[in-house]
Amino acid sequence: MLLKNDVSAPDHTTTTLPQNGTTSSVSDATGHESIEIYGAREHNLKNIDLTIPRNRLVVITGISGSGKSSLAFDTVYAEGQRRYMESFSAYARSFIGDMERPDVDKINGLSPVISIEQKTTSRNPRSTVGTTTEIYDFMRLLFARAGEAFSYLTGERMVKRSEDQIINHIMETLDGQKLTLLAPVVKGRKGHYRELFQQLRKSGFTKVRVDGEVQELVPKMQVDRYKVHDIEIVIDRVVVREADRFRIAQSVNTALNHGKGIIMTLDGDDNVQTLSKFLTDPKSGLSYDEPAPNLFSFNSPYGACPTCNGLGQIEEITEDSIIPDPTLSISRGGIAPLGEYRDIWIFKQLQTLLKRYKLSLSTPIEQFPKELMKAILHGTDEAIPVPSKKYPGTSWHIQFDGIISFLQKQQDSESDKIRDWVRDFTSIKTCPDCQGARLKKESLHFLIDGKNIAELAQLDISDLAAWFVGLEDRLDDRQRRIASEVLKEIRKRIGFLIDVGLEYLDLDRPLRTLSGGEAQRIRLATQIGTQLVGVLYILDEPSIGLHQRDNVKLIKALQDLRDLGNTVIVVEHDKDMMLACDYLVDIGPGAGRHGGHVVAQGTPQEFLQQQSLTARYLNGQREIAVPAERRKGNGKKLVIKGAKGHNLKNVTFTLPLGKMTAVTGVSGSGKSSLVHDTLYPILNQHFFHAKRDPLPYKSVKGLEHLDKVIEVDQSPIGRTPRSNPATYTGVFTDIRALFSSLPEAKIRGYKPGRFSFNVKGGRCETCEGAGMKLIEMDFLPNVHVPCETCKGKRYNRETLEVRFKGKSIADVLDMTVEQAVEFFENQPKILRKIQTLHEVGLGYITLGQHATTLSGGEAQRVKLATELSRRDTGQTLYILDEPTTGLHFSDIQHLLDVLNKLADRGNTVLIIEHNLDVIKVCDHVIDLGPEGGAGGGTIVVEGAPEKIANAAESYTGKFLKLELGQA
Repeated sequence: MLLKNDVSAPDHTTTTLPQNGTTSSVSDATGHESIEIYGAREHNLKNIDLTIPRNRLVVITGISGSGKSSLAFDTVYAEGQRRYMESFSAYARSFIGDMERPDVDKINGLSPVISIEQKTTSRNPRSTVGTTTEIYDFMRLLFARAGEAFSYLTGERMVKRSEDQIINHIMETLDGQKLTLLAPVVKGRKGHYRELFQQLRKSGFTKVRVDGEVQELVPKMQVDRYKVHDIEIVIDRVVVREADRFRIAQSVNTALNHGKGIIMTLDGDDNVQTLSKFLTDPKSGLSYDEPAPNLFSFNSPYGACPTCNGLGQIEEITEDSIIPDPTLSISRGGIAPLGEYRDIWIFKQLQTLLKRYKLSLSTPIEQFPKELMKAILHGTDEAIPVPSKKYPGTSWHIQFDGIISFLQKQQDSESDKIRDWVRDFTSIKTCPDCQGARLKKESLHFLIDGKNIAELAQLDISDLAAWFVGLEDRLDDRQRRIASEVLKEIRKRIGFLIDVGLEYLDLDRPLRTLSGGEAQRIRLATQIGTQLVGVLYILDEPSIGLHQRDNVKLIKALQDLRDLGNTVIVVEHDKDMMLACDYLVDIGPGAGRHGGHVVAQGTPQEFLQQQSLTARYLNGQREIAVPAERRKGNGKKLVIKGAKGHNLKNVTFTLPLGKMTAVTGVSGSGKSSLVHDTLYPILNQHFFHAKRDPLPYKSVKGLEHLDKVIEVDQSPIGRTPRSNPATYTGVFTDIRALFSSLPEAKIRGYKPGRFSFNVKGGRCETCEGAGMKLIEMDFLPNVHVPCETCKGKRYNRETLEVRFKGKSIADVLDMTVEQAVEFFENQPKILRKIQTLHEVGLGYITLGQHATTLSGGEAQRVKLATELSRRDTGQTLYILDEPTTGLHFSDIQHLLDVLNKLADRGNTVLIIEHNLDVIKVCDHVIDLGPEGGAGGGTIVVEGAPEKIANAAESYTGKFLKLELGQA
């Protein structure tokens, strides 16, 4: 019997999801047909009973904060993880502690659980798309076993021979010639080598070749210790003929032993040839070690470029950052790191240095000769006399290291403050040695079909897939036999990335530069590649950052995962995903304390007949309306000409001011390159003198029409539990001031600092005000657990005794934004900041919610609320990156109301967006494409949404046409 849940949702909710309406349910290997959840009460869940069918694609939806993640991640995933931990031995668990059981009575039929969330993206610059998907690891193996080595000195192919091959080569190519066989023992090193010559005489050798000249070995022989030398032992002098083959073979063996696998031949015309058991350049004698996979790893000292340590970039301290204004003198602060003149040692050194050139500290820096500037920045070789203050009439003779050397030393300081200070004078540059390839030059000279591994890592996935097509035909027989199995694995994994719509990425792309959705889809592709069966996968909005065109690929990938015999639960707001899934669960009806019930469920067809808020948006009873009239703007424009960074193809970008504009296009079409990496740095440099350089462009016009730029992206508002919405928005400062003004606080002498959890005095000292303690899990991700002393309240008992309207400072941090709006209704300064959080749809989060638990979309809305609480000027440009991330249809309506208010006041709002509900209400749309990666980077069409919808060449237009209901 199938039960449907009552929308009114009593205190105890019982819901059974029916098995597939078209397919008979079959229990899997566990013997269970479904996952049964009884009494789920985690966070705001209202004692839910729920039955989820196994081996199905199930979507859990609902408005933001309704309890979707509490059900999927904090209940189902947390219990699965806890059970996995319990399978460890008691000894292993003693190191990692026990995990807290989620607030649920019972869960039956739970499989091993794998969670693919947005928030787990690595911030390590060494983690790339290639390393995460293991494609790069297989490519390293391919190059180590099948790559062809070439000399980086001459470009010649490197040759490796066995001892017999060396003997045969000498016999065949040098037949009849007088030959000297040499064993190299010193190559390009300084030293007198007295002991080496003495040892060689004892071993019976009579001659050596030093720097190209054959000499007799004599007693007490040595060479100039300060010069670089090449030394070879003369092993034998022989005429090459077949009769002397045995003698030549013995001499070759001796030479290889003493030369550590390398032998040199010198003929009568003084021509030298190098032969080796290792990879060697026959012309220059350069040899490489035997290639291993770690030779091609930028995370290994064996393969990484020594200049940038495998990062592809270096932090460079530049003259422009040290001396921003050369018209100033040193005494007036012309050298930025030193500031204005003070009576300290470094200014005394500079004063002495300037005296040599008959200049003083008050001479403008622009008048300094180049030689002096070089000495100031890079130091002097000779000592300079600096008068001693302690001993008048005497001088200290010291070398001046230079300002840049001084700053470089401070980069290794243990103090975070000093390292941050030095960072103000550094800029990120592409490594001059490897040109961003991350590997040392030996690694970059192993080629397959004319390409090195770095060149392949920089190709789009689609181009990389094309390069691997038919590669066997371009390899020799030996390479083909070695590569066959490795190529199968590489092609399979590349195929998975293409299946989830990521063909525009390249393997070298750092994981930290990806959106939450892209990182999720990479991990999804990796999981598909493992071919596991009987697993429960839980995903958190994998469609983020995905164009509608590619949505079908993602849905197909999830269905493939299901068809392997897995259960897939997706927390999602995407309309296409909801309609394509097997079953839908709608959590609601409201957010926070107003949610936590199952308000609708069923197959998509059954779901559309119901009356939950989500169902009404899906069946067309409710919708986000298209505005009757679009804004005309103020007639002014911002124009960037010749933008050509990354894949942009000489784009001219025209932004109408006073309007709400959307930048659209398929994933990888160049939206972020144009807006985040070109437009925003230009404006940030203009208004705030920021140091980050924009991507290449020719010119910009119209900056005078704006007075401020605000970028609201999805990066976290903080990386530790100490950061939260109250501290980020600044409202916590006002709340602390309010508590310190209370009579009880004044009697006790408490200042605002007493109510800070970051300062000693009022905080709990066990957890130092974090409320959580970090438990290091040796072979699992670290976890945070509540502090056992303060129980997560962050403060000591005395601080918590001060109350406002019956609530302590910890109680205020535990309030939802919605509750705080009511609580502080008579405190205008506090209310204004909290009210904006409520307006952007964050009424359900708590003021003290740890920043690490906020999704990318929630973090972005916290930033947006912070900016909205400030006074706008009517000439501000707001840049938003996919602000609909994590938002339900009704939340998108709230967000649009806020953005419309900004635009109505004359501000310009620029949104990078895929969501059609947002695109259709914008005044102006700029569509990039037509494809991603190398196939994108041009403006396909721009204008009102109706114009985009009628553009046949625009992928966005095709879907927008359906959304606008145009024929």
